[in-house]
Amino acid sequence: MEEFVGKLVGILWSPVMIYFCLGVGLLFSILTKFLQVRLIKDMVVQMFKGGSSSAGVSSFQALALSLSGRVGTGNIAGTATAIAFGGPGAVFWMWTIAFIGASSAFIESTLAQIYKVKQDGEYRGGPAFYIEKGIGWKWYAVLFSFATLLAMSILMPGIQSNSIALGLENAFGLNTTVTGIGLVVLIGVIIFGGVKRIAGVASYVVPFMAIAYILLSLIIVGMNIAEIPAVFALIFKSAFGADSVFGGIIGMAVSWGVKRGIYSNEAGQGTGPHAAAAAEVSHPAKQGLVQAFSVYIDTLLVCTATAFMILFTGSFNTEGPDGTMLANNLDGIEAGPGYTQAAIESVIPGFGASFVAIALFFFAFTTIMAYYYMAETNVAYLLRGKNSKAAMVILKVVLLGATFYGAVREAALAWALGDIGLGLMVWLNLIAILILAKPALRALKDYEEQKKQGLDPVFNSKKLGIKNAEFWEQEYKVEDKENAS
Repeated sequence: MEEFVGKLVGILWSPVMIYFCLGVGLLFSILTKFLQVRLIKDMVVQMFKGGSSSAGVSSFQALALSLSGRVGTGNIAGTATAIAFGGPGAVFWMWTIAFIGASSAFIESTLAQIYKVKQDGEYRGGPAFYIEKGIGWKWYAVLFSFATLLAMSILMPGIQSNSIALGLENAFGLNTTVTGIGLVVLIGVIIFGGVKRIAGVASYVVPFMAIAYILLSLIIVGMNIAEIPAVFALIFKSAFGADSVFGGIIGMAVSWGVKRGIYSNEAGQGTGPHAAAAAEVSHPAKQGLVQAFSVYIDTLLVCTATAFMILFTGSFNTEGPDGTMLANNLDGIEAGPGYTQAAIESVIPGFGASFVAIALFFFAFTTIMAYYYMAETNVAYLLRGKNSKAAMVILKVVLLGATFYGAVREAALAWALGDIGLGLMVWLNLIAILILAKPALRALKDYEEQKKQGLDPVFNSKKLGIKNAEFWEQEYKVEDKENAS
């Protein structure tokens, strides 16, 4: 089983995938004239504009919902794993994929808004919807839906629950089975409450925990402030093969940095668009910009916080491709949350294990909620017009079962299965948005033209020649009149 899983991960995450992700992100950066730099002010402003409705959530709630999916185990355990197998240089490549990937996040999330639908009184959208409506490949949309269901409900929840269970066991000696049962109960209460409850919980928990985590990292950097030049030199030298110790694994630095960067920030993966489509906005580009900024929050802030805590305190091991240890500062500690716990312990004794365990709990807990929402959206896509209540109950049970199983199984297998789920989604979605980028680019141009005229941009799909955007052609005008009255 493990041998087969390893081979499949190797195929999905071959060097071709790495270059494809970087290439698509770079292409979109050029086509959008590097909106991730030009429009950063708009990203922040749009984050706090707009309100929720009976059908949708606010821009900030949609951001929190997508961040609950982005900010998870990948930020703590994933960053540590990247350093363990790619060296300090992997951090630079995580930054690079985040910067470039922000443009991919804009494209996919704008497409989700353009082609969203109002179904059963709620906004629904995502890759399956824009693949069918924008490209016209229903078979490909169905394939993506099944891949997402497999990843979000079966393969990926285990990574999050596994990290929670290990963190709580290390910090408090809590039995993993007890943790698994507790997670099933808590998550069950929330996901049975629907998207509004999921978005509501995420909008409170994610910002609070992210801010606390970043503040702690700043304290640790401040207490090791003399190490700033050395740490940055180590990151950049290792990233380009110039460091005497880590220079020989430049290929691993790029591979692990990009892989863990994509896993963490999810740019181009096809997950962010599900939350983006739920937002109540007057123009698709508005939410596209908000979702692009979420990539920065995830990687440039939260992942960097983890990397700095680990590197500034020297709390890491790095293993070369041949199994030799290039750095062995934490003898006997497995790559993952233990690195961050050791980093905090070295500065604030008695605090590291418990803080990281709590941070992991909240980050990973909200990520599992986001996974459910994405899986639910794809069930809704597959069963349009049919009674989906029974299917939704089955989905909840399957996801809760995967969550429990992940809490009690081996970490290495959990990560490998998650890599398979993620790899399938990335391949399918990147090909789709590469084909379908034109409507999103038109929406961006229209948004910027209206802004120059001093207007609050409002989307008109017919004027832009975008077909099959039924919500904007019909529903949006009706809702606008109802709101005005």
